[in-house]
Amino acid sequence: MTGVQTCALPISSILSFQYHFYKGVYVIRTFVAVDIPAAFHAKISAIQSKFIGPGLRPVDPSIVHITMKFLGDVDEAQLPGIITALDRMDCPSFDSRISGVGAFPGMKNPRVVWLGADGDYSCLHGQLESLLSETGFKKEPRKFIPHATLARITYLSNPRKKELISAIDPLRDLDVGLMRVNTVKLKKSTLTPQGPIYETLHEVDLP
Repeated sequence: MTGVQTCALPISSILSFQYHFYKGVYVIRTFVAVDIPAAFHAKISAIQSKFIGPGLRPVDPSIVHITMKFLGDVDEAQLPGIITALDRMDCPSFDSRISGVGAFPGMKNPRVVWLGADGDYSCLHGQLESLLSETGFKKEPRKFIPHATLARITYLSNPRKKELISAIDPLRDLDVGLMRVNTVKLKKSTLTPQGPIYETLHEVDLP
């Protein structure tokens, strides 16, 4: 059994994207992700409003997602192999409970504020690591913890850090809702001064 493949853009369009030049080749910054549905965007914005302030850069709710694997700067010649690998995934779709707010690596020295995700992400993660390792990508040695980034922290004074901890504490068990994970996407990330711009290069529908 294999997933139903949907190419969001024709390969000719993918290969005509604006790349950046790195070590003599044109590359694109890519990752594999599960999108958070639009129905949750207003809830995410409301959550962010409870802790956003000086020293934090919020993620636009419309692009909040769960990163399954960050691929980094990819040579355009690698794209067909990546797409072929993704098309071989055969994990079933599943429900995911989106709940709980926390920080990485911890509240003592927070760098990222995240929204938790619970569900059968182990199949997706395992297959992605295995299939993409065959195309030359290293397996991630760290334990995979499904989450969506809500904000990145640039600098917090001690008083501001205490404010953040106080704001997040009552959100630790917050239930945002249940979503269906039935699509995995290969995305391109373009970094701009206004924030990242994401474009879907390819998507696979899970059975």
